[in-house]
Amino acid sequence: MSRLRATISISLDGFGAGPDQSLETPLGVGGERLHDWATGLAVFAEMHGEDNPEGEVNASSDVIRGWWDNVGAGIMGRNMFGGGPGPWEGDWRGWWGDDPPYHVPVFVLTHHPREPLKMEGDTTFHFVTGGIEEALERATGAADGKDVWLMGGASAIRQYLEAGLLDEIEISLTPVLLGGGESLFAGVDASGVELEQARAVEAPGVTHLKYRVNRVG
Repeated sequence: MSRLRATISISLDGFGAGPDQSLETPLGVGGERLHDWATGLAVFAEMHGEDNPEGEVNASSDVIRGWWDNVGAGIMGRNMFGGGPGPWEGDWRGWWGDDPPYHVPVFVLTHHPREPLKMEGDTTFHFVTGGIEEALERATGAADGKDVWLMGGASAIRQYLEAGLLDEIEISLTPVLLGGGESLFAGVDASGVELEQARAVEAPGVTHLKYRVNRVG
């Protein structure tokens, strides 16, 4: 049975992106620090189609590889694909280069219609204007029995959590304080959510916390 699994890096004060997200600062001011633990890893270069023989290998390497396990499709929020307010201008193709690291169909939550964008490496971005349930229905169909990876950002994950549609979340908690930005849990009705810890992995610069999400009531 297909599950909806989310992954996200957040600051110690709970933000998945810094303030003032824009085309110039897609992760907000200071938000790139949330991924410092990953960028020097050999597996990070590998997933972007590059070779980094000097790249580090540590406990985070297996965590990152696990994000792709049994995944048949993905969902991401509009800012994670594009960043900045309003519709994309021209032939904007996202932040991921010609060969994004996903290699599955990815369904982008947006208010701006657009034809599917086929990239190299079997990644096609589909732009969904009908909301989170439509995106999940389409992604589940495309996954063909495999899991759906909810890639972020914080707003998209929060919406699926509030709707009771999320099965699992893995939080990569970083020793960073952003002081503002896109909060992962702000406004969530905690009475309807119960988190059951499935795993904790400590690694340099990050602690990976995986939870099963149980519905309450």
